[in-house]
Amino acid sequence: MNEILEKIGELGLVPVIKIERAGDAVKLGRALVEGELPVAEVTFRTDAAVEAIGTLTRELPELLVGAGTVLSVDQAERAAAAGARFIVSPGFNPKVVDWCLDHDIPVTPGINSPSQLEMALERELPAVKFFPAEASGGLQMIKAMAAPYGGVKFIPTGGINQSNLQSYLSYDRILACGGSWMVKGDLISAGKFKEITGLVRSAVAAVHGFEIARVGLPTGSAEKAAETAQLLSWLFFWPVGEIGGAPLAGSGVELLGDGSADSRGAIFIATNNLRRASAYLKRKGIEAVSDSPAGQDSRETEIVLNLEIHGYTVHLLQK
Repeated sequence: MNEILEKIGELGLVPVIKIERAGDAVKLGRALVEGELPVAEVTFRTDAAVEAIGTLTRELPELLVGAGTVLSVDQAERAAAAGARFIVSPGFNPKVVDWCLDHDIPVTPGINSPSQLEMALERELPAVKFFPAEASGGLQMIKAMAAPYGGVKFIPTGGINQSNLQSYLSYDRILACGGSWMVKGDLISAGKFKEITGLVRSAVAAVHGFEIARVGLPTGSAEKAAETAQLLSWLFFWPVGEIGGAPLAGSGVELLGDGSADSRGAIFIATNNLRRASAYLKRKGIEAVSDSPAGQDSRETEIVLNLEIHGYTVHLLQK
């Protein structure tokens, strides 16, 4: 898959932006970056689109900027000339798609039927926009269409919001979701960029769903680990189990003995999608030092990060 689409897949969410004044572009772009979502689909629904794309591309090189609602080859040409790195259209316009392919620009045309999807597959497109998502049957319709057409990914847009975002992203054929709830035009026009940053951060938090899965407490020995597990059970009515050979008190306290790889202590953080979470943390300079099955549960996948918090190692787990 094209590296631009790979990047979009890592982010998991594309803000669809209608901007009335090009002068607002930089403040909006900074709000996205500060909100941990360095991507923008600027729609051709206003006269300010081309100038806004050019300004964002020039002033904020860390922002991945694309053009949306592209309805003609002329618009595609102007978007590309302004610096747009990907093109999105609401429907399948063969002329627009073919022009983008001829010029090596990633394009995700809108589809909502098998016939349109076959037009995309005929051109070997790795991903398509599913639009309007909720009005066209939502995730149930995507799953029904995806079944006979292996490989192609979907970017559902239209009716996506924070309440249904994760239900879409949990399906492995969803590359990312498009949405405008965190970058509404009235907020942009009113200059409420701090509010936009807050909404964007909340949306990104929903994409990742980080939460403490369990904590590994060092005890010094296998015997002490077993004793501590029994103590916690006696005090708090927690059942005693086992994970990775170590005692587990309740569902969240792993007792580590001196034979444990993380006898210093460990914090286990669960996330909705390990790949997206890893890419997010890598942008912050935090990378994996190893990966392995998490304990004895083969359904979990674990990444050990190059991060310590007060001497505790930090592990990332797939929910």
